[in-house]
Amino acid sequence: MLEEVNGKFKAVILDMDVVIIQNAKLHASAWKMMFDEFLLRKNGPEYLPMDIEKDYKKYFDGISEFEGVRNFLESRGIKLPDGAAKKEEEDTVNGLGMRKDEIFLNLLDKEGADVYPDTLELVRNWKSNGIKLAVISASRNCRRILEAAGIADLFDVRVDGQTLQEENLQGKPEPDIFQTAADRLGFEVNQCVVIEDAFPGVEAGKKGKVLFVVGVARNEGEESSLTEAGADLVVKDLGEVMNKITGEAKALTADELPDALAHLDRIMEELGSKTPVLFLDYDGTLTPIVSDPEEAIISEKARNIVRELSSIITVGVISGRDRQNVAAKVNLENIIYAGSHGFDITGPDDLEMQYEPGIKILPILDEAENNLKEKLKGMAGAQVERKKYAIAVHYRNVAEGSVQELKNAVNEELKQQDKLKIGAGKKILELKPDLDWHKGKALSWLLEKLELKSDKYVPFFIGDDVTDEDALKVIKDTGIGIIVGLHEEKTSAGYRLEDTDEVIRFLDKLKNRLKDQLQKQDKK
Repeated sequence: MLEEVNGKFKAVILDMDVVIIQNAKLHASAWKMMFDEFLLRKNGPEYLPMDIEKDYKKYFDGISEFEGVRNFLESRGIKLPDGAAKKEEEDTVNGLGMRKDEIFLNLLDKEGADVYPDTLELVRNWKSNGIKLAVISASRNCRRILEAAGIADLFDVRVDGQTLQEENLQGKPEPDIFQTAADRLGFEVNQCVVIEDAFPGVEAGKKGKVLFVVGVARNEGEESSLTEAGADLVVKDLGEVMNKITGEAKALTADELPDALAHLDRIMEELGSKTPVLFLDYDGTLTPIVSDPEEAIISEKARNIVRELSSIITVGVISGRDRQNVAAKVNLENIIYAGSHGFDITGPDDLEMQYEPGIKILPILDEAENNLKEKLKGMAGAQVERKKYAIAVHYRNVAEGSVQELKNAVNEELKQQDKLKIGAGKKILELKPDLDWHKGKALSWLLEKLELKSDKYVPFFIGDDVTDEDALKVIKDTGIGIIVGLHEEKTSAGYRLEDTDEVIRFLDKLKNRLKDQLQKQDKK
């Protein structure tokens, strides 16, 4: 991930359109206006007009304009000579390109140039920290566009369509433009981070062996093509890049995260030659959330996949359930069980731990349990579930008008018990020991205890609830965290899965990929 290049990169090279400037629509409109006029003259009223949605991305985005003209004309069965560089009145490749430029500049004068706020913030941050910046573009109007947006002075170097023409450089997907920008910045290309939005640009960056390529997927469905092109990191918002460069914590909601199934190749690249260590929540992750917790039964398919994974790598289940309860539900040997949010842990090779300070609070939990059962005994649907180190009060089946009454009863009991604290989950309130111990602490303890906290291993954690955030935070910078479900709350996860079915599919694919790796190693 990008944090790995901190201290190594000296400069950043940013593509202009879509990464910096919101002018793709102006460019596309200008191309369409120019080509539709030309095609009408060339082919008559039956001409096939340019389709902005299909043709612009395919023939023009990230590609030099003259190459784009040639490719588009070829798609219409038309071949034109290159023509003179400054004769826009001619029906030549150069002439059509110049006509488009004139139309575009007229649109630019009328509508102006808008900068993406996330990019502006990032560029200003880098600028203030002494990072050298270059802007690159296939457009010959790059300077004028930057000036119209008022940001030309932010960049140390500009390499654009005019440079490509004057110096006879090849356009993307060849890496000439990045090499030239790096040279003018005074650095090697492998000291530069490149930020691109289109397949040819990402491909050019990888071909040129830049240090790191960030793909910006502004629109839905673009992530996969950028990943396929070889982007080291794909983001929707450059604020994600800001986080990794500056260390600022800007958590995202689940729907802002990349899909773990769609980005399994990228996850495997992050994993590299390291060994994964897999930790899973139970409810809402391995099984769907149900009205009666005892009806949350893991499927045989899921159990078999987890069993196979545990024969390859270390696997653990970290649950809010009692350790004995979750162990009985999963019913697999050779995996780690951490119950009661990590207060009670067992595993292979005589692994065992009960968090000592929690044991002293068991009598207080006994008292609170009895009190809550008495307070809520007449409330339909309320369920007080005692775990060894916690009391879960479920209100999923409580009438909406009675939920506040239930919450008041729990809060009243909390006031009487100064050694307990409250936690929230999905339609659950929990009273648990007021101690600095949780799923994240348990996960960290397990990594230390099992000597898995090293460069040889990458911890995974998959969970669905706010109580899983503690574990996701622990591995945020060193592992791979996956949140299940589309929550509105901010999360420390790096990827998302929609539901438990997707979790099982992901685990199955991960298992198969790991098996393939092992087979390849055995053959060597």
